[in-house]
Amino acid sequence: MKKALFLLLLTSISMFGFAQLNNPNADVDWLSGKVENGNRIISTGVPLLLIAPDSRAGAMGDLGAASKPDANSIHWNAAKLSFTEKKAGLSFSYTPWLRQIVSDIQLMYLSGYYKIDDRSTIGGSLTYFSLGSIDFFSEEGISTGTYKPNEFAFDLAYSMKLSNNFSLSLTGRYIRSDLTQGQNVGTTQTHAANAAAADVGLYYQNKLNIDLPSEYALGLQISNLGTKISYSDNMESSFLPANLRLGGRYTMDFDQFNNLSLMVDLNKLLVPTPPVYNEDGSIYAGMDPNVGILQGAIQSFYDAPNGLKEEIQEITLSVGAEYWYNKVLALRAGYFYEAKNKGARQYLTVGAGLRYNVMGIDFCYLISTSSLSNNPLKNTMRIALTFDL
Repeated sequence: MKKALFLLLLTSISMFGFAQLNNPNADVDWLSGKVENGNRIISTGVPLLLIAPDSRAGAMGDLGAASKPDANSIHWNAAKLSFTEKKAGLSFSYTPWLRQIVSDIQLMYLSGYYKIDDRSTIGGSLTYFSLGSIDFFSEEGISTGTYKPNEFAFDLAYSMKLSNNFSLSLTGRYIRSDLTQGQNVGTTQTHAANAAAADVGLYYQNKLNIDLPSEYALGLQISNLGTKISYSDNMESSFLPANLRLGGRYTMDFDQFNNLSLMVDLNKLLVPTPPVYNEDGSIYAGMDPNVGILQGAIQSFYDAPNGLKEEIQEITLSVGAEYWYNKVLALRAGYFYEAKNKGARQYLTVGAGLRYNVMGIDFCYLISTSSLSNNPLKNTMRIALTFDL
């Protein structure tokens, strides 16, 4: 028999998603997808694409639709890149994963941008998730080797100012998820899964003519709209975690040394909600989730079995604050909320940042506030290095 951890990783991480991994109280029927205790957690393939990759945004409750632009904007809203202050920037982030259990699972993120001119900016990023070393065995208990399952996504983005205050972005993404290393699961031959996706972003910022110098910004991003993904020719394909992100920011400049930004993000998965099934397999409430990509995105706004109340519960909330002193020292805090029956991820985040000349360093720490959610980043320090050129 193959190592049980292999099946756990393949099923929990890839097919039932990050939210399901964080909710151990959900009683799932693995064949129908129905959650018996009333929870209906939306599952997708490659939930890696939704994980906050950088320490700055991670310290503010995992938000970034309208936060001040930086080298990590490609993940949150690439349209912000047109408003970066520097000619070019580079960032590298490192996140230990499940550090309290294992030591060799980690998320790494490399991103950067270059301003072609005052209106056009290009950017790129690489997200890499290593699941560590896993030993495989045959049904006779004979070792078949040690493998290192991994996933990565490569992005290319273009951002353009349509006016002095408004910008638009397009991002293309290639995704590869190799969790099985070509091993057989029973009689099923598996292979690495490949997919392609695209993002569209909008960003607007402007000054306010009041006594206290202020700026406000609005951001919108639709991300991960793309092909479905599967690890076998005989396995049903899964939706990518298509997502709608809407956010706002208000920044106050108290004087030449002190400023404070307050931010909020709302997120909604553009993926069908699992319906409620009868014992014969027919749908009792909700809608058929086996639809195309665009139909699934549209349907996600009205297909919840419990109607509008459940649709609202599928929206996650992030609130955050960032204080800067003399553009050298930053203090950050945030909160992330997800409804109990949709994954129960609820946590506080804190962090800090330092800038010296062209180099910067950011830290982030997560504190779980939900007894129903065993967050894999709980009590974990995350770090990022940035370079402004």
